[in-house]
Amino acid sequence: MPVAAAFRLLAGLLLVALALGARGAELPVPVVAALAEAGIPLSRVAVVVQPLGTSEALLSHNADAALNPASTMKLVTSFAALDLLGPSYTWTTTLWAAGPLAGGVLDGDLVIKGRGDPTLTLERMWLLQRELRARGVQHIRGGLVLDTAYFSVPEHDPAAFDGEPFAPYNAAPGALVANFNAVALRVKPQDDAVLIVPDLVLPGVTLVSRVTLAEAVECNGGQGALVPAFPDEARRTLEITGRYPRDCGERALAFNLFEPAATFDFIFRGLWDEAGGTLAGATRGGTAPDATPLLVFESEPLAQALTRLNKYSSNIMARNLFLTLGAEAFGAPGTPDKGARAVRDSLARYGISTQKLVLENGAGLSRIERVSAQALTALLHAAQRTPWAAEFAASLPLAAQDGTLKRRFAGSAVAGRAHLKTGTLRDVSALAGYVHTLRGDSVSVVMLVNHPRARASEAAQRALLEWVVAQ
Repeated sequence: MPVAAAFRLLAGLLLVALALGARGAELPVPVVAALAEAGIPLSRVAVVVQPLGTSEALLSHNADAALNPASTMKLVTSFAALDLLGPSYTWTTTLWAAGPLAGGVLDGDLVIKGRGDPTLTLERMWLLQRELRARGVQHIRGGLVLDTAYFSVPEHDPAAFDGEPFAPYNAAPGALVANFNAVALRVKPQDDAVLIVPDLVLPGVTLVSRVTLAEAVECNGGQGALVPAFPDEARRTLEITGRYPRDCGERALAFNLFEPAATFDFIFRGLWDEAGGTLAGATRGGTAPDATPLLVFESEPLAQALTRLNKYSSNIMARNLFLTLGAEAFGAPGTPDKGARAVRDSLARYGISTQKLVLENGAGLSRIERVSAQALTALLHAAQRTPWAAEFAASLPLAAQDGTLKRRFAGSAVAGRAHLKTGTLRDVSALAGYVHTLRGDSVSVVMLVNHPRARASEAAQRALLEWVVAQ
């Protein structure tokens, strides 16, 4: 072995030995070694591994430290939702005809009141409109009146979190949210230009493409190379700039371009027009009437919504759910403060400590949210003692199979054996969930890393999970 290589090996082993002697004796050697290699001190890591049905941990390191959990905070919100609302809970979107309806024509406005349904995808918006047409509405001579008072949401700057205002994960919550507040733009490379058209018509918005083709650039999805901007305060002109790799071909890319009510309006009108309906008037905010509604449209059940929320780590779904908990527990309008109170009350009923818990939006898209690994462990164990244990566990991504874990742990003993919620921020990498060992036992695992090099901890996470599987 060359002298330099031998020196590096010796230095690495020395680092591991020092870490073990200092604070890491309770962690497996491969985990400590991987953290040392990543340059992450053990003081910035919390780990708890505990078999289900037991009160003693196999591993416990910094268990009580209050750390940023990133998207593993969605486990807390999901637990409270199943506890307070139940797996069959549904949201409703209610519609009224503000005028006479005859011969397929509504001679007046269509009033729509939202109650925070986060499952209104394009497909479900189409179903809502199908139900509306089944009740005799083909043409609307008035406009849309949108009642969004069920939530009271603080003013939201989508650029405040990380300077990416058009990223879908930064979308604001709202009482009326369609398609996760995402607008799809279809990118079509031409011979010497790039054509961009919205998947649905954006009435009153002029879209200008200043995107050029990039040659000999590997396609990485294409989205990061495109930069939307609104040069006018009225947001009536949307300019797209950047360089798009020719190898990406035609793609539909999603952007968070407008406030939730505006996006809902665009999507409703676009789908209504595609189906041959007409909508003559403008859209405005308003209050729903105290009258018999024309249509009450129910969402998919909560248990089904949680599967999409957790497997794909949807921030806007989690934030809407957090506000829903507040509204259901303490009355409308739902607010972040009410949501936090509802979550705390739920956890307290199960004896889960909230002493280190800091809640902002319940989604983990936060610099201030905090929870301890011990509290997450207690939550995972409490969930398994409930009637909705199966729904809770099944909502989590399955290692190397689906969701945010589809491309992780492939070829590892962990593949197919772990339901885990992941979390990633600039200085955070986390995972929490259930692992099934080779012996057939079920074990809860929580690992939280808060450090500027947190993203380099994936090797340590893999080492920990493989150690658990082998136990």
